[in-house]
Amino acid sequence: MDHLPVDVRAALRLFAFYIANGTLDEDLMEGIDYRPQLMAFGSWLEQVFAIFANVLEVDESGEVLNQGDAQFRAAQWVRLHCDPTYQVVPPFEPWETELH
Repeated sequence: MDHLPVDVRAALRLFAFYIANGTLDEDLMEGIDYRPQLMAFGSWLEQVFAIFANVLEVDESGEVLNQGDAQFRAAQWVRLHCDPTYQVVPPFEPWETELH
């Protein structure tokens, strides 16, 4: 494979748009403006993209299977760091947060 499949590139683009637009999982993030914190600490933004990419599943033809799940898991990480009382369910597995 020379390039990421179009479906994967579209999922990444939309994910970046939702983060920058302040609309990352609006139900989970209701009332929380996470953007200043993400932009102030580059490693937070790096971790958010790592979780999204680690959780994202793609089939043999390159079609994304779980874009919503990947976005939700990334949003849970953001929410946890903006709201220390938030409980991530289920807890993150080591493979979800691994940086490559």
